[in-house]
Amino acid sequence: MVTFSQLLPFAAIAFGLVLTPGPNMIYLLSRSLCQGRRAGFVSLSGVALGFIFYMVCAALGITALVMAVPLAYEALRIAGACYLLYMAWQAVFGGKSPFALRDLPPDSTRKLFTMGLLTNLLNPKAAVIYLTLLPQFIRPEQGDVLSQSLQLGFTQIAISMLVNGSLIFAAGSIAGFLARRPTWQKLQRWLMGTVLTGLAMRMLLEGRK
Repeated sequence: MVTFSQLLPFAAIAFGLVLTPGPNMIYLLSRSLCQGRRAGFVSLSGVALGFIFYMVCAALGITALVMAVPLAYEALRIAGACYLLYMAWQAVFGGKSPFALRDLPPDSTRKLFTMGLLTNLLNPKAAVIYLTLLPQFIRPEQGDVLSQSLQLGFTQIAISMLVNGSLIFAAGSIAGFLARRPTWQKLQRWLMGTVLTGLAMRMLLEGRK
């Protein structure tokens, strides 16, 4: 079973990653602003399936392999920290706000779901969660690795769905608020960049103990 000391830092990283603008957030918010909340939530269901796919792949073998090969574990730990630093850089100096309106033509329910799924499957941030972050929070001495992988994976999915669902629901209001207050956008970027940098440094320092 996953302990609270494992779950809390993993949840913090998952929360920080989902708040960082990326392909999923940009697509979901753009779709919600152009076609409404229903389209946003249909797209989000496709994103959720993409997370489940990555989680199952990791739980069925990748995690066990990484934990069995110390060199691979260290390489993925460093890669994960470097990716967090890259996300921090993107958060501060990256492109436009995900709340900026992007013109998207109305699509059918099937296409909305498919696009949400493909956006997540092709999203490097989704892959890095399961290939570099998840293995670091699994403790083989505490029991079944598969069970721990699934618990952590579903925790990440729940956090992602809750945060993205809230953003979809309030997309119009948030976009209007930020459009009138550009300083808030800069503060949000710097805050998220600081959080991600702190998480990356924590990963690197813990690996040296």
